[in-house]
Amino acid sequence: MAPANKAERKAVVDASAWMFNVVTSVGIIIVNKALMATYGFSFATTLTGLHFATTTLMTAVLRWLGYIQSSHLPMAELLKFVLFANFSIVGMNVSLMWNSVGFYQIAKLSMIPVSCFLEVVMDKIRYSRDTKLSIAVVLLGVGVCTVTDVSVNTKGFIAAFIAVWSTSLQQYYVHHLQRRYNLSSFNLLGHTAPAQAGTLLLLGPFLDYWLTSQRVDAYNYNIVSIMFILLSCTIAVGTNLSQFICIGRFTAVSFQVLGHMKTILVLIMGFFFFGKEGLNLHVVLGMIIAVAGMIWYGNASSKPGGKERRSLSLPTIRQQKPSNLSDSNEHDSKV
Repeated sequence: MAPANKAERKAVVDASAWMFNVVTSVGIIIVNKALMATYGFSFATTLTGLHFATTTLMTAVLRWLGYIQSSHLPMAELLKFVLFANFSIVGMNVSLMWNSVGFYQIAKLSMIPVSCFLEVVMDKIRYSRDTKLSIAVVLLGVGVCTVTDVSVNTKGFIAAFIAVWSTSLQQYYVHHLQRRYNLSSFNLLGHTAPAQAGTLLLLGPFLDYWLTSQRVDAYNYNIVSIMFILLSCTIAVGTNLSQFICIGRFTAVSFQVLGHMKTILVLIMGFFFFGKEGLNLHVVLGMIIAVAGMIWYGNASSKPGGKERRSLSLPTIRQQKPSNLSDSNEHDSKV
């Protein structure tokens, strides 16, 4: 009975983690869209720096209250992670500016095969035929409903290349560092968020000025725009935390594949809130294909041999386990 209860509890926690990530991710997209499109706050990199500053404050409060205990992450690992993470943020912003929306979406989709490649090379993961086919179906479905015009230029391709590889490496390292150093999601955020906040708030205003030709300090702040910024920062805490929880419990590939459900939900909500002019047969067909692929992936990857590690020799640095927030750091043998 105990194993069944443990499996049921894990399923509930897994589903809750995914729902937490979906709700916060979709919520922050809607809030940021209103902030940037309606109120003209187009300083995406600086806003991301504020997100991590708020996340840093949250982890500091939790540590002060005793919910997060001290842990260790080597400086070399921290610098490597922050480098990948910041290149990911900057690369995505530049890629969106320099590329067509269609090529930007293709670049985002390519993160899945890149993440698969990293897991195969770095972690010796082996995928079954059904798992590979299900990933292909997800890519096809999301591509059908999101990719429209596609035009490529040299500098846009370079920006997209950097964005794809840095994002894939950052997400891989979230899972790797939690396993390697036995860190909970809260512990890892406590190490990485301050460094990301500091670097992005320092470089963000200059990068945003380069991208938009506008200065963040010259923006016409008012009570409504400030409320939206605060709301965005608050939701971002949940988004950052839920990403670390999901990747820590699963892998970067699973996070990418199942994460495209957020893309589908954003499209559906856009139809409800902003009119149905984008709703047509090929978009609906793409959604159906993508959701079918996600369901297939979930079933295929959970079967014996669907996705397994050929070597489990990764050493683990044992640390004192947090007493209150340890659920986010359950390391299961399944990958």
